[in-house]
Amino acid sequence: HLDKAITRIDKSLAKFTHEDSWRILRIQSELVSAFDALSEISSAISVFGSARIDSSDPDYIKATNLSFKLSKKGFAIITGGGPGIMEAANLGAAKAEGGVSVGCNIELPKEQFINPYVNLPINFRYFFCRKTAFIKYSQGFVIFPGGFGTMDELFEALTLIQTKKIKNFPVALMNKSYWKGLIDWIKKAMLKEGKIDEGELDLIRCFDDVDEAYDFIISKVIANE
Repeated sequence: HLDKAITRIDKSLAKFTHEDSWRILRIQSELVSAFDALSEISSAISVFGSARIDSSDPDYIKATNLSFKLSKKGFAIITGGGPGIMEAANLGAAKAEGGVSVGCNIELPKEQFINPYVNLPINFRYFFCRKTAFIKYSQGFVIFPGGFGTMDELFEALTLIQTKKIKNFPVALMNKSYWKGLIDWIKKAMLKEGKIDEGELDLIRCFDDVDEAYDFIISKVIANE
């Protein structure tokens, strides 16, 4: 009888942990933990891009160099904490004296692990909690070539700027040739059909040169102060 009672309790707990009310508590816990960890960061730049490149890729090197320059200027660098561009940006931040290298890691069945250059790791189960942390504590966004996740993060930032939910923070796209097709489509489809205003094209700037991107980010952050 005792074994049956324990089995019933175990099943009830298992059911409870899969119900929406339990998920809400878990979501709340993720947000509280993230806000607590990031609350003392005065200024930060989020860097997004593909997890599927290695250190020989030119974009890896640019992400490292740009993040290093931004860290020396006093910005924390926030990434998804994984490999590829995220690793490169965390490396740049970690190389700067006193650099804050944040990794907002997400639980995934493959690809994702905390890279060794993160000195402030934060773990997430839910993508939308993770994106909230990216947006809330960033004064600018650097977008390197990437896949669906990178596009999601790019358009999340643009939507919030467009709708004035956040300030007109700098959005720097690195590697002009990669983004050319997307920018052309935005102009020829979205703009031409009136889905966006012409002024909203100015929310995005494309760069190949690290120094030019750095100057753009710094000048726009200062303008927002």
